[in-house]
Amino acid sequence: MPAVTVTNPLTLPAVPGPGPDERPRRVSSVTTAPRGLEGEGFPVFRAFAGVDLADLDPFVHLDQMGEVDYAPGEPKGTPWHPHRGFETVTYMIDGIFVHQDSIGGGGVIENGATQWMTAGAGILHIERPPEALVASGGLFHGIQLWVNLPSRLKMAPPRYQDIVAPAVPLVTSPQGDVIIRVVAGIVGGHAGPGVTHTPIALAHVTLLPGAQLALPWDRGFNALTYALAGTGTAGPDHQPLRAGQLAVHRDGDFLVLSADEHQDSRTAAFEVLVLGGQPIREPVAAYGPFVMNTRAQLQEAFEDYQAGRLGQIPATHLG
Repeated sequence: MPAVTVTNPLTLPAVPGPGPDERPRRVSSVTTAPRGLEGEGFPVFRAFAGVDLADLDPFVHLDQMGEVDYAPGEPKGTPWHPHRGFETVTYMIDGIFVHQDSIGGGGVIENGATQWMTAGAGILHIERPPEALVASGGLFHGIQLWVNLPSRLKMAPPRYQDIVAPAVPLVTSPQGDVIIRVVAGIVGGHAGPGVTHTPIALAHVTLLPGAQLALPWDRGFNALTYALAGTGTAGPDHQPLRAGQLAVHRDGDFLVLSADEHQDSRTAAFEVLVLGGQPIREPVAAYGPFVMNTRAQLQEAFEDYQAGRLGQIPATHLG
C-alpha cells in the first residue's frame, strides 16, 4: 500500500504552510472501528461506529474493506442491491473490483481508482472481484464512503463517475515527506477530479516515518481523519492515532497529522484518509440501502424497489 505513489515526493507541488493567524483544529474524539462482514462476507472495519451523526454530516457511512490477502477461491463481493438518496464512493487502494449498475455505468476499479456513484432517485448495482482474481486470490484493500444528499437532491437523476488513478493529483508537504492524493474537492489549493453534489474534500495521505503535516482545511467543512495503516498522532495535542481509528477535528484552519518515527513491520508509513464536507443539517432517516429524510420516504423507497421502479438488472450482467 498504496498503489499510486511517487519515488521522490520533492518533485511534487506542495500545499502551503499555515499563516500566522491560522489555528490548528483540535481533536475532540478518537474512536476504534469494530470489525464486520459486508456483501457476500468480505471483512470490513466500520469506521463511523459510535460517532455522533452530527459530527459526520454530510457523511453517513464509511467501511474500510480489508486489508486482506485472499487465497484462491476466497475473494467475495456484493450481490445486486438498490440505493436511493445518497452517493457511494468506492476507492480501491490495492486489488480489483468490477462494478456494474442499472443505468449502464460500470467498469474496473483497481489500484488507486475511484468509482463515484450518485444513487439519487434510485439505482441498482453490484460490485464483485473479477473471475480471474477469484481463481487466483490476491490482495484486497479499499474504502467505501456514503455521502449524504440534501433533500432537494435526494431524487436527482443517478450518475456514475469513473476516476482512474492517473487523474488524481499528487501533492506533498513543504518538507517533501508526505504524499497527498486529492480524490475530490480542494485541498491546499489543489483540486481533485471527483464531481460532487455535496461540497466535500477527500484525500488519501501517506506520511513517511517522522513526518509532520499541517494540512489547510476549509473552515466551513467538518474534518475527519481515519487511519488506514500505521501509527501516528492527530491534532496539536498529538492525540495517538493507529490503524482502524477515527479522529474528529474541530474549530480551526488546518489539520495536524504526525507519523511515528518507527512503524510496525506491516507498513512503511502512516496511511490516513482525510475527509470533510459542508454539513447538510437536515433530518436523516437511514435504513439498509436507503438514506432519506423521513420514515415515510424510507417506506416509499422500499415500495419503489419492490415494484421495480429503482431500475432493472441489465440483461447482460455480472453474476
